[in-house]
Amino acid sequence: MSSLPFDPTPQALSRVDWTGTRAAGLARLEAFLPAAGAAYTRARNTDLGPDDRSNVSALSPWLARRLITEEEVVSRVMACHGFVKAEKFIQEVYWRSYWKGWLEMRPQVLTRFNQDRLALKQTVAEDPALAQRLARAKAGETGIACFDAWVRELTTLGWLHNHARMWFASIWIFTLELPWQLGADFFFKHLLDADVASNTLSWRWVAGLHTKGKHYLARASNIETHTLGRFNPAGQLAENALPLDEPFLQTGPGALPEREILFEERIGLLVHGEDLHPESLPLSAKVVGAGLLHVAEIGPADGAKNKFTRRAEQDACNRLEQAFGVEAPLMASLDEVLNWAVGLDVKEIATPYAPVGPIAWHVTDLKRALADQGIRLVQVRRSWDSRTWPLATGGFFKLKEKLPNLVRDLDRA
Repeated sequence: MSSLPFDPTPQALSRVDWTGTRAAGLARLEAFLPAAGAAYTRARNTDLGPDDRSNVSALSPWLARRLITEEEVVSRVMACHGFVKAEKFIQEVYWRSYWKGWLEMRPQVLTRFNQDRLALKQTVAEDPALAQRLARAKAGETGIACFDAWVRELTTLGWLHNHARMWFASIWIFTLELPWQLGADFFFKHLLDADVASNTLSWRWVAGLHTKGKHYLARASNIETHTLGRFNPAGQLAENALPLDEPFLQTGPGALPEREILFEERIGLLVHGEDLHPESLPLSAKVVGAGLLHVAEIGPADGAKNKFTRRAEQDACNRLEQAFGVEAPLMASLDEVLNWAVGLDVKEIATPYAPVGPIAWHVTDLKRALADQGIRLVQVRRSWDSRTWPLATGGFFKLKEKLPNLVRDLDRA
C-alpha cells in the first residue's frame, strides 16, 4: 500500500459537510483552496474512501445547483494558485459546462436516452432474469467488493469519487452487462450532484457512444492502485470488452438559443433548481416579487439527494427575501406560479436559463401559460454559459485550448 504523493491537508477537509446551503458550499471551497493547485493535480485520481475527501474538492453538489457559481470558484482558485498550478482543477470545473453546452446543442441525445430508458424499464418488467440481475446490482450484492461498496456509498451518502464513478459505470456496462441507460438512471436518482448533461453524457462516454469506439474499461490493477489497496477485483472484471454500439443518431451540433433581454423596469423573479444564486443574476430591472419553482423529487424521498435539494431550495428562498426585500414562496404547480405572477401586476418574469432537462421542460410549459396571461417569461443566461457553451461543438479540447482566455475574461467581467 502506497501513501499519498503530497502532505495531507487539514483533517477538517477529510469529512464533507453535505448541507444544501450556500454557506456550506462556500465553507467547503475555502477549506479546499490550499489543495486546489499542485496537490490536486498529483492526487485527484485516488479514491481514499468516504471518510477522507481531502484530495478532491467535493464541490459538485453546490455547483450543480449554482448555490456557488463556477465563476466564483475559479476566481478564488486563480487568486490562490494562478492558472498554471491550478489548471487541472479549473479544467474539471469547465468539464461540467462543456457537457451542458454539448447537450444544449444536441437535445435529441437526451430524447433518445429517455425513450430508451422507459422502454428498458418495460423490458425489465417482462424479463425476470434481467430484473434479478438489476436488483442485485442496485442492492450491492454482486460479489464484486468494490462495486458493492460504491453502491452503499452512493445510496447512503449520495456521492462518489469521480474515478469510482468511472469504474462503477464500466463494471455495470461491461462486467455485469446491464443497460447503461438504467445505470445512468440509478445515478441520477441518488447523486447529490445529479446533472442531466454530465450524468447522461459521462455514461455514454464510458460505454463508447460519446466518442464512437472509445470506451473506458475498469481494470483491477488500476482500482487497486487508486484505492491504495482497499480493493483488488482481480479476475472479476471484463477487461477486454468491446465498446457498445447503437442505432445511428445524428449528434451534430445545432444552434444555441439567442440570449433573451429584459425590457420592463418592474419584473418578477422566479428561480429554480438549476440556478439557486439569484443574487448574482445579471438583472436590469427592479424585482417586485420573487419565488422558487419546485420540481417533483426524483429518487427516494428520504434519500440524501432530495434532502439536500429541499434544504437548498429553502436556503435560496431565504436569500431571495434578503436580497430583494420581498416574500419568496416555494411553488410546486403551474397554477401556483400563474397566480403568483398575475398578482405581481408585471409584464415580465425573469428566470435563470434552464439547460436541457426536466426543469427546462417545466419552464417551456410555464412560458406558454404565462404568455396566455400577457406575461413574458425571460430566461436570463449567464455570461459564463454564453462564453463556454459555443465551444462544445466537438470534443473537450476545443474548450480546453481556450481556457487561458476564458479565465482571463473573468477578471474583466
